[in-house]
Amino acid sequence: MKNAQHKILFTALLLFLVITFLLNISFGQVAIPLKEVAKSIFGFGNVKETWEYIIINFRLPKAITAALVGIGLSISGLLMQTLFRNPLAGPYVLGLSSGSSLGVAFVIMGASILPTFLAEIFLSSFGILLASISGSLLVLSLVFLVSKKLKDTMSILIVGLMFSSFTGAIVSVLTYFSTAEQLQKFTFWSMGNLGNLSWVQISILSISVIFGVFISLFSIKSLDAFLLGENYAKSLGINIKKQRNLIFIATGILAGSITAFVGPIAFVGLAVPHISKLVFQTSNHKTLFFATILLGAVIMLLCDTVSQLPGLDFTLPINAITSILGAPVVIWLLVRKRGIS
Repeated sequence: MKNAQHKILFTALLLFLVITFLLNISFGQVAIPLKEVAKSIFGFGNVKETWEYIIINFRLPKAITAALVGIGLSISGLLMQTLFRNPLAGPYVLGLSSGSSLGVAFVIMGASILPTFLAEIFLSSFGILLASISGSLLVLSLVFLVSKKLKDTMSILIVGLMFSSFTGAIVSVLTYFSTAEQLQKFTFWSMGNLGNLSWVQISILSISVIFGVFISLFSIKSLDAFLLGENYAKSLGINIKKQRNLIFIATGILAGSITAFVGPIAFVGLAVPHISKLVFQTSNHKTLFFATILLGAVIMLLCDTVSQLPGLDFTLPINAITSILGAPVVIWLLVRKRGIS
């Protein structure tokens, strides 16, 4: 019975994903009819040249980026919540996004002290990507090392926030000594933006997200066991160290690559895994993994669509929209945890 319900839900989600993808491309300062969007993407017929240009060069790259961001952050959130057995774990809350920001800050604001040829390498898409992933992995490793000494959920969260504050302080010092041009570049990056990526950058981001999701696929079997603790996982013959490292690498690649290209995006990684559990009413990670992928893409596309609603002459910051979604989820989780609800 439950399998039949899940199949219906997955079919509905796939259909909803296609609809939200087309709606995202349709909405904006220049409204384009859905029929024309479908024609342009699937090649059904001729589309007005202006609309075709807007879709191919601006709307389609942004929609693909939104879907990739939703998938990557949601999966990294699911992995961390299971590994830490902490419902409030997520890339933003545990300081991974701050670690990525630190890596990018070093590259953007520190490259000027390097020789020109090295600075060009570091400031390339690959240089920023590697710096962001390195910063993300560093903070994740530190949080995990400290969490092994702490059993209290809230203490681990506080540690994550402290690492976030610490990396934020280092970034502040770097900004103090940076030039106006460097500061402007970093500020625009840190606000979060889905719409500035070239097709080359989208290709790199796609490869990174697909690779991160592929690695995390090898952890699905062990995730259910991790929910019941490491001792239980060991009793099932699971190689704890290997699986933990796989989760670390996958999370670092996903959170780091996304933050590198679109900036820190709040709350998506925290909220979507919980929404998946609520919708599918299961803790089975074989189901949750693919549910989280679909819901992550759908929710991020919806958030981006809201940020560029027709009639607005401007685009709202994507972080503001994701925070409006995520903050109530965090409050609800805290209230439920305290047994007030």
